[in-house]
Amino acid sequence: MDTSSLAASLAVDYPVLNIFWTMLELFLWVLWFFLLFKIITDIFRSHDLSGWGKAGWLVLVIILPLIGVLAYLIARGEGMGKRDVAQAQQAEAAVQAYIRDAAGTSGATGDGAGRSHVDDLATLADLKDKGLISAEEYQRAKDKLLV
Repeated sequence: MDTSSLAASLAVDYPVLNIFWTMLELFLWVLWFFLLFKIITDIFRSHDLSGWGKAGWLVLVIILPLIGVLAYLIARGEGMGKRDVAQAQQAEAAVQAYIRDAAGTSGATGDGAGRSHVDDLATLADLKDKGLISAEEYQRAKDKLLV
């Protein structure tokens, strides 16, 4: 038997419906593992569970996965969503704080706390133009701001 007849034989022995079912089974396995890992990470990041509670849920999810996952989703599913939202809000706040820090501005307003380097440079230029500071003082202050 040559390779072309072997390939044709395999194609005939595996109809399109079987390909669909194989793809569906693969998708369900990936979905199952995603859900299992999502629940395990939620168990560990949950602050309202004690150590024994976390250990109990973890043992239940690992030893009896189907029952454990379904029980966890029923008992603590709503809290999972709230913890996801809280974690996303914390991550967004951290990104915003980093951006404000990198841009040189703080989120505070009032008494000059929210001023940026650009505002400070404009103030220095204005002081120099009015003759209140010398060119050397202006240059030193500008170098200090830009460092």
